[in-house]
Amino acid sequence: MSNNSCWEKLGPDQPQSQRTKMGKSEDKDRKNLGKKLKDVEISIPIVYGNIAFWLGKKASEYHSHKWTVYVRGSTNEELGQFIKRAVFQLHSSFNNPTRVVNSPPFELSESGWGEFEIAITIYFHSDICDKPLNLYHHLKLYPEDENSSMSTKKPVVVECYDEIVFPDPSEAFLARAQSHPAVNFPRLPAGLTLPPPIPVEDASKRRKGDTKDHSLCQWFMNFSEADELLQLAAARQQVQAHIAKLKRQINLIDGQHQQFKPSSDQ
Repeated sequence: MSNNSCWEKLGPDQPQSQRTKMGKSEDKDRKNLGKKLKDVEISIPIVYGNIAFWLGKKASEYHSHKWTVYVRGSTNEELGQFIKRAVFQLHSSFNNPTRVVNSPPFELSESGWGEFEIAITIYFHSDICDKPLNLYHHLKLYPEDENSSMSTKKPVVVECYDEIVFPDPSEAFLARAQSHPAVNFPRLPAGLTLPPPIPVEDASKRRKGDTKDHSLCQWFMNFSEADELLQLAAARQQVQAHIAKLKRQINLIDGQHQQFKPSSDQ
């Protein structure tokens, strides 16, 4: 399942959320995943999106922006233990429009002038899920606000938060997930014994695939639970204010109706 929120810097759009559960494996494929743990869910928060820089004086008719599209951990942790590869489907005008990235960081950089939809297909390791996750991201090069001037130093950033939820994980997946910082570990059902954890791989090796020191990390957005709670609280206040306004309007109309209603003794 995925819980999706999209934010855009230099734009007015507000985040939207949804949750989509990953499909369970077919019976014929379960033998490849090992023993399944019922009533358990594991979630891996990811972020996907793009960062685009205007090239300024270096811009040409067909190459006005340099951009990077990517899939990263929401806290910039390495995702290679879970994601086997990511496939980015670019516009057909690009050379080799189907780009396959087999190791983290899962990203690619290009230049161009037009915005278009990029299909992103994420494939997981065999003990996690046999079904790919299909995402769609609209490449943004220009700020939504027409009054915003383009800058070679401040990019347009659009990112979406996606919490991928895996129901009934395999024992192998759960054992590997226990010690990985990118995973939201579940509350286990009573009586369920955890499988022995798999030792965490060498930290220096994992850092090669994370995005904590990425050249673009200063532009990454922070998708923390606190931010999401603040947004929900703000939205709730707006709804409550709108309800109160409607009640006042209804009371005013009712008062006017009573004022002009003829008395019963006439």
